[in-house]
Amino acid sequence: MGTGQGTLTLKWRSMWKFQVILELHLQPKMKALQIAEKARDAILSGKFHQVRVNLPNSDMVGHTGDIEATIAACTAADEAVKVMIDAIEQVGGIYVVTADHGNAEDMVKRNKKGEPFFDKDGNIQILTSHTLQPVPIAIGGPGLAPGVRFRKDVSGGGLANVAATVMNLHGFEAPSDYEPTLIEVIDNQAAV
Repeated sequence: MGTGQGTLTLKWRSMWKFQVILELHLQPKMKALQIAEKARDAILSGKFHQVRVNLPNSDMVGHTGDIEATIAACTAADEAVKVMIDAIEQVGGIYVVTADHGNAEDMVKRNKKGEPFFDKDGNIQILTSHTLQPVPIAIGGPGLAPGVRFRKDVSGGGLANVAATVMNLHGFEAPSDYEPTLIEVIDNQAAV
């Protein structure tokens, strides 16, 4: 099992750098619900065209190696996402849910065959670093235009494609030097 501690490196205006040891496994929910409530209020206020939120629970707690705490962290993040999606549905909006990397979906060190590594005492070795698994993206909500679907011609799409995708969802065309959007609009009438 991991140490139950995570290391957070902070930089202040690129001049000062320090590390803080956090015992994130003790509070795996972090402030997910409070963040979701603030985001919900911002969404329902109608003052914003976009509300962007980062829920670091599964990433930060995953680094501790504490599997039970990581499950609690993921559950808290899931509940927070539901609060925000419920608000988005109330206002007829669109949601985009993704991540920049994996961490909590596989916390076991593995060999190239996918078999777990064991320590000298026969215990499974815990993985506390980011994984290389593909990260899913979900786009939906009542404000999503009819006919929007994921493109099939963007192979190996990733985080770099999200900026153009969000711009398209706002009704803008992304600049030509952006990575391609992940979505397209098909004519539903032509398919009938």
